[in-house]
Amino acid sequence: MNDRPGKSTRRKTTGSSQATDRCLLPGADRERVERGRTALLPEEIYGDIAEIFRALGDSSRAKIVYSLLKQELCTCDLAEITGHSESSVSQHLRILRQLRLVKSRRSGKQVFYSLDDTHIRILLAVCLSHVRDTDQQHEGLGKVLEVFEQTE
Repeated sequence: MNDRPGKSTRRKTTGSSQATDRCLLPGADRERVERGRTALLPEEIYGDIAEIFRALGDSSRAKIVYSLLKQELCTCDLAEITGHSESSVSQHLRILRQLRLVKSRRSGKQVFYSLDDTHIRILLAVCLSHVRDTDQQHEGLGKVLEVFEQTE
């Protein structure tokens, strides 16, 4: 059992240029560490997650994904909306398609893009809520999180 006090065992210290966390009581809690390690997913899943966030970490791709939130659009529409060339938008769409963030639908000679599925909408909603920090949305997002935790 852990004999550490109920108070936080970490404190924030500020160095010359950045803040660091340090334990007040040295030594990791073996039970918590073991539970944490047991809960880890396979390494390739973390790589896939990092790739998705890396793709969305580009502001041009984030604009494209956001633009597709409410309607499907073709490459030329997305180019006009984002202020990028069609060639540039096509390259971004290729990356987003490979990661299954967007999907395409052909209609005659035109190709229309939309978000791949509801997961992407939820991911974007969570990011936007965090950026906007709207406390009113936290409760609703907590309910969404409960659904995902039940499926694990």
